[in-house]
Amino acid sequence: MSPVVDLALDERADRKDIAVRVLGSGAKMDPESVEEVTKKMVEEVKPDFIIYIGPNPGAPGPKKAREILSESGIPAVIIGDAPGLRVKDEMEQQGLGYIIIKCDPMIGARREFLDPVEMALFNSDVLRVLAGTGALRVVQEAIDKMIDAVKEGKEIELPKIVINEQKAVEAMEFTNPYAKAKAMAAFVIAEKVGDVDVKGCFMTKEAEKYIPIVASAHEMIRYAAKLVDEARELEKANDSVSRKPHHPEGKRLNKKALMEKPE
Repeated sequence: MSPVVDLALDERADRKDIAVRVLGSGAKMDPESVEEVTKKMVEEVKPDFIIYIGPNPGAPGPKKAREILSESGIPAVIIGDAPGLRVKDEMEQQGLGYIIIKCDPMIGARREFLDPVEMALFNSDVLRVLAGTGALRVVQEAIDKMIDAVKEGKEIELPKIVINEQKAVEAMEFTNPYAKAKAMAAFVIAEKVGDVDVKGCFMTKEAEKYIPIVASAHEMIRYAAKLVDEARELEKANDSVSRKPHHPEGKRLNKKALMEKPE
């Protein structure tokens, strides 16, 4: 979700009601790297609210970010993957919102297998799953509600959401039941990819065993992405693709038929 969460709020770059600033620590999520960018966001940017996104909210780096955000007084929401379920209650106690995305899986990070090309291909497949199943829309709508609260001068109600396959496909408003079924299947496969990669990366020591394991996980996400494509093609054939563009003033518009105007 990291590469597109900000873009999903202003897909045509013409919204007049928001300004987004993105700070990141690249591929690193050690406590020192995360602390540097989190403190810079809190102390220098000082936004109306903060979205922290990264793998495993319970890991040492994200844990440090949560501590800083909790103490900052700035409303904040943590967007993370399935391991975040283990610290869901802890995030609530810290006064933080959360969005846990169960279909945003860990990559097969074994040196014998993962190079920059494989990394990019994996993430492009994950993005298709996040977008086509509806997980991205759940995230976008949750953040838009926070933006609305700021604009209206109201207290921000921090989201507390765990995105499963049912919540995701409901957000996409599928018309064709087979399209909905394919999207659900893609979500569940992507969710299992994380389990397989954890096994290959952390639970298996012999290279002759873990290399095929992580390779199989990447094959799984490739087919999950293909299922998402098939689901969207079914909706396109019905002329019923759900589209919800943003108005320049921030309102979410709605349409299904390709040639109709969003309202």
